[in-house]
Amino acid sequence: MRPSSEPRTQMTETPIGLQPYGRLTSSVARSPNHLLQSLPMAEFEALRPHLEFVELVRETVLVEAGAPLTHVYLPHSGVISLVVKLSEGQTVEVAMVGGDSVFGAAAALDGRISLTDAVVMLPGTASILKVADFRAAADRSGAFRTLLVRHEQALFAQAQQSAACNASHSVEARLSRWLLRARDLCDSESLLLTQEFLAQMIGVQRNAVSIAAHVLQQAGIIQYSRGHIEITNLEALEETSCECYEAVKAQYDRLLKPSI
Repeated sequence: MRPSSEPRTQMTETPIGLQPYGRLTSSVARSPNHLLQSLPMAEFEALRPHLEFVELVRETVLVEAGAPLTHVYLPHSGVISLVVKLSEGQTVEVAMVGGDSVFGAAAALDGRISLTDAVVMLPGTASILKVADFRAAADRSGAFRTLLVRHEQALFAQAQQSAACNASHSVEARLSRWLLRARDLCDSESLLLTQEFLAQMIGVQRNAVSIAAHVLQQAGIIQYSRGHIEITNLEALEETSCECYEAVKAQYDRLLKPSI
């Protein structure tokens, strides 16, 4: 986690490492987050006073596995990576959360303990909600609870597919799948990522990512320089990816599109 360099004063309940921007004001018609957009207006207005607007700073650890969850995160932009640490120090990503969904919903409603590390992979902004306020909203609204179930199902489907992908497909195909998912969440072909970070996300050695990235670059699919990847041929990247990208996308569409 990036340490805070100044004493925490008035914003004592904002998680360390996040830059608070304040509350969502009444002049903002809706949040960019898709889950919040899906709520009936009355439900959103009930939540609005409790939503705090923060900056997601790259590589900030929002919570570690086994630690109590204090806030639920509803990204507007950027990407939160959910990762599992193994005993020998390796890390493997199991899912990504961006503006399409929410992080921390299930933990907030049942036990308040995070099952994974949550790390800001790509910077952006988010609305955050204290666990107590989140639970209160779910208790009073059946529509909200139903929406949360669908989002948690979509996240579980992504985690399942990631596990199958990492066990069965080539590094090149996995890297392509991962870049496509990140691109969808950021809505940008330009991604600020190091090879070391990418290796951690797909659970391989750095040299394996270097070889796969070189193959994609030689094929004219991406341009890679230190810490920066530019997708130059989206159609070819989709062809290089395994089936898992489309499988996850189809599950998200099935579960979430009717309410968006």
